[in-house]
Amino acid sequence: MRNAVRPHVPAPPREPRPARALAAGRATDGGAALAVLHRAARALLDDLPDLTDHLVAVLREREPAYRAAVEGDPGHTWQEAHRALRHGIASLLDPRAAREAARRSSWRIGAARAEEGMPLDALLHAFRLGGSLVWEALVEETSRRAPDDVRLLVHVAGDVWNFVDEHCTLVADAYRQVERQLTWRRENRLRLAAGALLDGATRIADLPEAAAVLGLPERGRYAVVAVASGGHPAACAVGPAEAGATAGPRVHWHVGAEAEYGIVLVEEDDGDGRGALAALARRLGAAPGTRVGVGAVVEGLAAVGEARRLADTALRICPEDGGTVLLDDHLPAALVVSSPGLGAALVERVLGPLLRLDPADRDLLLDTLAVWLECDGSARRAGARLYCHRNTVLNRLRRCEQLTGRSLGRPADLVELALALSARRLLPHRHP
Repeated sequence: MRNAVRPHVPAPPREPRPARALAAGRATDGGAALAVLHRAARALLDDLPDLTDHLVAVLREREPAYRAAVEGDPGHTWQEAHRALRHGIASLLDPRAAREAARRSSWRIGAARAEEGMPLDALLHAFRLGGSLVWEALVEETSRRAPDDVRLLVHVAGDVWNFVDEHCTLVADAYRQVERQLTWRRENRLRLAAGALLDGATRIADLPEAAAVLGLPERGRYAVVAVASGGHPAACAVGPAEAGATAGPRVHWHVGAEAEYGIVLVEEDDGDGRGALAALARRLGAAPGTRVGVGAVVEGLAAVGEARRLADTALRICPEDGGTVLLDDHLPAALVVSSPGLGAALVERVLGPLLRLDPADRDLLLDTLAVWLECDGSARRAGARLYCHRNTVLNRLRRCEQLTGRSLGRPADLVELALALSARRLLPHRHP
């Protein structure tokens, strides 16, 4: 750039003048103004390397995002600025011939900067700084060669700034399109990585990549939470992005075909993790009708597939009308649902004689036995729950003993009866 003293010329308005005033100006001085513009633009093209140096220096000074870009790869930033200026100035000289090349150049810049992660505001600021620099250079060049012609540039100022605005729009459109594509790719990678882990299909060699994609440690302790479809885990638990802002374990959610799964990172200072998992389960199960199953803690991302199977088992134990089940608190029931065939055989072998009674009699005895077990073997408390005398409870229990051939005072028989009742409750489609 030539170091001439710049006259004080007001910056042109960003918006073009009203159409009627612009038409009047062009009617009188349009041809002369274009000639002045073209003469100055040709001089800028001859001086393009210096103009590019000036723009890169301005970007480095006024835009922090570009400061990092210039320091990281000065050659790339210079070439990008040089191309943008060349296409822009060429468009002032011959809009029809240069318009499409200029548009393609701006589109490529918007797309490339989106892929690099530069903020859109910084990119638009850079384009407007470039527009201001070109306008100032046009005024400076004209004032140096023919000071009296500077006033004519006012008639083309609107065209110059319309060009800048058009290309800012192009850059923003390209940026947002690539940003959407990048977001989809990122979300797809997250979904595939989480799905493979939960299915137990991740190869050992791929674990480091999965850990990096999900932002989770490969050797951490994990549990899986399963929320039956219809629950709303996103409103109840913290995901990776918010983990630092909300108390509680870190959870990565994945939507499955029949349930939503949360891969829970159990912190090392949380003991066996049951306290944090119980608190998370309570939050998830807060909505009425939500069914939540929480599996046991496992070691490492490689074991997340097993943790998911444990969470599915816990979910199968949940009542149909909603509830929360921590697998560690329901291991006997988990054994039953893990082997439905054996559970059905146990029901038939232990409760068969009771099941063949008249439905009213059958339900009365089975309900009494179940309530008595829930009351820790207290006939008095069971009677209060069933609205009958304790002796009535004892009489019904004796009938259960006679029909099943099991004694409620013998631990082994009591275990069989409790498991059989659980199997009948959890496998209702197999039994009356």
